[in-house]
Amino acid sequence: MNVKKLTSCLFQRTVIVSLLILLQLLVLLVPTVWISSYYVYVYWICVLLSALAVLIIVSRQTDPGYKIAWIIPILLFPMFGWLLYLLCGGNRLSPRQQRKMAGMDRTMLEQLEEDNKAEQLASLGADEVTLARYLEHCARCPAYTNTWTRYFPLGDTLYPVLLEELRKAERYIFLEYFIIAPGRFWDSVVDILKEKHAAGVDVRVIYDDVGSLATLPAYFSTQFEEETGIPCCCFNPFRPVISIRMNNRDHRKFCIIDGHTAFTGGINLADEYINQKIRFGHWKDSAILVKGEAAWSMTVMFLTMWEYIREVKEDYHAFRPASLPLEARLGKDCFVQPYTDNPLDNEPVGESVYLHLIARARKYIYFMTPYLVVSSAVNTALCNAAKSGVDVRIMTPHIPDKRTVFELTRAHYQPLLEAGVTILEYTPGFVHAKNVVADDKYGVVGTINMDYRSMFLHFENAVLLYRDPSILDIKADFLATQLQCTPITLDRCLDRSWPRRLFRSILRVLAPLA
Repeated sequence: MNVKKLTSCLFQRTVIVSLLILLQLLVLLVPTVWISSYYVYVYWICVLLSALAVLIIVSRQTDPGYKIAWIIPILLFPMFGWLLYLLCGGNRLSPRQQRKMAGMDRTMLEQLEEDNKAEQLASLGADEVTLARYLEHCARCPAYTNTWTRYFPLGDTLYPVLLEELRKAERYIFLEYFIIAPGRFWDSVVDILKEKHAAGVDVRVIYDDVGSLATLPAYFSTQFEEETGIPCCCFNPFRPVISIRMNNRDHRKFCIIDGHTAFTGGINLADEYINQKIRFGHWKDSAILVKGEAAWSMTVMFLTMWEYIREVKEDYHAFRPASLPLEARLGKDCFVQPYTDNPLDNEPVGESVYLHLIARARKYIYFMTPYLVVSSAVNTALCNAAKSGVDVRIMTPHIPDKRTVFELTRAHYQPLLEAGVTILEYTPGFVHAKNVVADDKYGVVGTINMDYRSMFLHFENAVLLYRDPSILDIKADFLATQLQCTPITLDRCLDRSWPRRLFRSILRVLAPLA
């Protein structure tokens, strides 16, 4: 039995991939040994290459923290720092990839530009129009009325509703998730997908290969398609190669039905998200159901990704719903705006929306996030808001899923606490929700964590709500969950242990590379 377990562990995909990456690192070090007799010449060549890398980094239009995080290790280790940046730094794309990415953006504009209505929302106020206009111009994502929403404070409450809506599908079902894992949740969904596919419904599945690295086999998409006949593909298949492309992951989460009904939020298709499997205590997550006009925007987001991965061309008009559900009745004094963030277009949409909301908050702004690894801009905005008398509260996990990232999260507490921000750790377990609510006017539910990966490296999505009834549900959920949290005081945050203080300082500097 022990031999079986050992064999199983050794042949796990994650173990094999780790060994291949280690082998690649060893191969890179071999030339260093071979040229040791020319050390002086090689050293100065490497110093020059490192200086060139630093100049390139400084000239790039990226986050200052990201620049510093690269410059320090390059200067400390000039012999190979430049090589690491060459392999892993920046978001370089081949000409072919650039054309494909440009195609995604062009298609979003072509299919959704006619839905733009930010200027028609002028009666709601200048601030609201400014934010809606930004998302229409920079993310190609319109604001919609005629949309009904429902907020889910837990995966447990989402689960039966999602299955119920899937059973209603008549034309198509599109699924796009970061993680898929065999179990009660995924198996229940697959049963319905098979049934609907057999009935002629167009069913498609996208998952992220790194997100599902520990839960699915290497060729799951091919196996699933062969077994069920349902088209399935993985985003950016993982290769054991040191490359920046492996950093760009599809962290989006969509369940889209017939173009008029859609789910999104932090919940993946795995059992821990509905508390059927215990990992890191009680799993606190959230999602939102969108019915009506706004769901079409999310459908276009999925189809552009499908075109990108499968290299096909879709007829978008064939997918547009002819009618809307009865629930899609919303007054003109509110709107719903789904949006997406592409890490390769040099426009940090996720971060910008958070900065917009922090700047507009007058009474309060509450965040739920699994990770708190914020950029200098977000940190400054949060501190300034708190110093101006805005009630700023941030809820994070008390039980971590990643120990180093947890230490990194706690390393960001002190300046926020000193400015008057309230930080709460969810005592029963792990918070995976990515919510924002402010002044009973604004709300965001989506996939965007308050960290560098979500802000700058991942494909993400969310839904912005303005004066929508679900905003009060998001607020009520935060206040109810707060009763299960431990407030973090500044005295508790200050660690008297100098090794830990040093460790956290290093983590903060290198945070953008985490």
